[in-house]
Amino acid sequence: METADTSQSELTERRIAQYTLAIGCVGSVAASFLYSIRTGAGLLIGAVLAWANFRWLERVMGAVARASTAQADSPEARVPIGAYFGLFARYALIAAVVYVIFSLFKIPVLSMVVGLCALGAAAMLATLVEVLGPGSDPHKPETH
Repeated sequence: METADTSQSELTERRIAQYTLAIGCVGSVAASFLYSIRTGAGLLIGAVLAWANFRWLERVMGAVARASTAQADSPEARVPIGAYFGLFARYALIAAVVYVIFSLFKIPVLSMVVGLCALGAAAMLATLVEVLGPGSDPHKPETH
């Protein structure tokens, strides 16, 4: 059964994913003009990695939620082993990709780290949209 809160959280998750890529693209273009193409590329690579990390985390947490719901009557619920792998493997993947890109293409590591911060900026932007956007006043009746 889907509630209004569930659909609202899914909308917010979609916004965060979209804003992460948008912030990364805008930041990449700005960094390319202000600093260098390599810096802009690093920022974009970091933002794409942050987006992939967010999507992977979303899938892992969905699997954990489904497993806990399925085992609601069980006195001892078990989390799938793949969920633990997914939680930690995403960090290893990010570290490996950053290392390979730095080693092969000499993209600055700091620009990739700044690009990874696009996820945090996107989460803040999505929160502002939720709070300040239409329909955010709990005292107003909803009209459809």
